[in-house]
Amino acid sequence: MGKLAKKSEILYHIGISANMLKGAKYALLPGDPGRVEALAKALGTAEFLGSHREYTSWLADLEGTPILICSTGMGGPSVAIGVEELARLGITHFIRVGTTGSIQEKVNLGDVVINNAAVRLEGTSGHYAPIEFPAVADLQLTNALVTGAQKAKVKYHVGISISSDTFWPGQERYDSFTGYVPRRFQGSCAEWQQLGATNYEMEAATLFIVAQSFGLAAACVCGVVAKRTKSEKVAEKAIYIKASAAFEATVKEALLLLTKK
Repeated sequence: MGKLAKKSEILYHIGISANMLKGAKYALLPGDPGRVEALAKALGTAEFLGSHREYTSWLADLEGTPILICSTGMGGPSVAIGVEELARLGITHFIRVGTTGSIQEKVNLGDVVINNAAVRLEGTSGHYAPIEFPAVADLQLTNALVTGAQKAKVKYHVGISISSDTFWPGQERYDSFTGYVPRRFQGSCAEWQQLGATNYEMEAATLFIVAQSFGLAAACVCGVVAKRTKSEKVAEKAIYIKASAAFEATVKEALLLLTKK
């Protein structure tokens, strides 16, 4: 067991203490602070805990089990900081929830992707493990997400994500300010497609590596809001709503399975 914070200690970045979590062991990690309240209330009765920097926290009561929902902002560095401090508060299971862009024709807008592993196309995880070490999701959590999607009747796919530090060049997007993509990323999307990867996002690899290095469990489920086989553009709001409802239903069913007394 690592070094836990004192129960009353408010941690510097996330702005909450262990006393506020009522013994919660599971945390949902959306990137967007604006998504936290709705996600918490989708699980059950919920209360606001605090908001500091990119970390907005609510605590939900899922049929008697406390579940923390804490945003992390975008990208690996803020995920690692959040997991470091949440682990010190006693959180042992982390599930990343959010949105993603698919790169396989079979993965459609509004579907969910459950990532069982991630390509480490980012820098943060290298501060925790050598690049040869794989970024792999926890099997129990991943299987629970699959079962959750099945119970919720959500169209899902299981696959490997590409976790990029950037939204444009690292994901080989050309609709940026300059349209420039460095040579190392030119043609990379087609290569990942050929290798069978399913989607681009920005956090899973860091989450998987940090959790594994701590001896903790992590998983990831994302709703598809861009289909890169058709367009570089992000879909309209209606797709966001559909994708959000899909991953909310999936993760609720998964947590009910995982927390059964």
